[in-house]
Amino acid sequence: MKEKTSWESSAKWYDKAVGEKGHYYHEHLILPRLLDILKRECPSRFKLLDLACGQGVLARALPKEALYTGVDASRSLIQQAKSRSKNSKHGFFTGDLTKPLDLPEKDYAVACMVLALQNIETPLAVLMNAASHLMEEGKLILVLNHPCFRIPRQTHWGVDEGKKLQYRRVDRYFSPLKIPIQTHPGKKETQETWTFHYPLASYTGWLREAGFAVLEIEEWVSDKKSTGAKGKMENRARAEIPLFMTLICQKNR
Repeated sequence: MKEKTSWESSAKWYDKAVGEKGHYYHEHLILPRLLDILKRECPSRFKLLDLACGQGVLARALPKEALYTGVDASRSLIQQAKSRSKNSKHGFFTGDLTKPLDLPEKDYAVACMVLALQNIETPLAVLMNAASHLMEEGKLILVLNHPCFRIPRQTHWGVDEGKKLQYRRVDRYFSPLKIPIQTHPGKKETQETWTFHYPLASYTGWLREAGFAVLEIEEWVSDKKSTGAKGKMENRARAEIPLFMTLICQKNR
């Protein structure tokens, strides 16, 4: 039975947007920081489970000796991942992350989920799945669009001209939200995906229920730089308001 996923209809667009090395923030911020975490938290030869792997951008950034399994609900993205893969230690599977996964391994040292948990309506089911495939004290690394500052349609940049200050306005935060996202806004023909906002307390509560302890929270700001009359103001705001939040977790004994 074919899994239902809003990303299947957007797979071609997503693969083109991410490409071989990832979009700008993949290449310049997310993947380098994630690899630093893996180097710190994992042995030199480790086994990694990539949940919602898309077309395999993380797989292509890993050390060649890492054993890798990627799972995604979109058959088209898994096909793209397989076609781009050149490493015999990499395997890709189609699967619904909210249901038990039929994988050959259950003792991964680390599981990662990059910019994807916010696209799933029932995060607890995914976290329970992750726990079932990790070894004792295995690590779970979640990279999210920052749930406090990057809520589609509910957070915005503003400028206080009197103070020469750019600020981040938050209209809603605590209420769970289901938000449609258009891949080509403004065009007559566009695909639609969904993102799901939850407050930080929801994520930490689900992690505890799934058997994880949160070891560390990292917040990552953009490395882009502005020039011109508003450059100083924009750069100061960019350095203060993080784009991404990363949760480093450990499976309890």
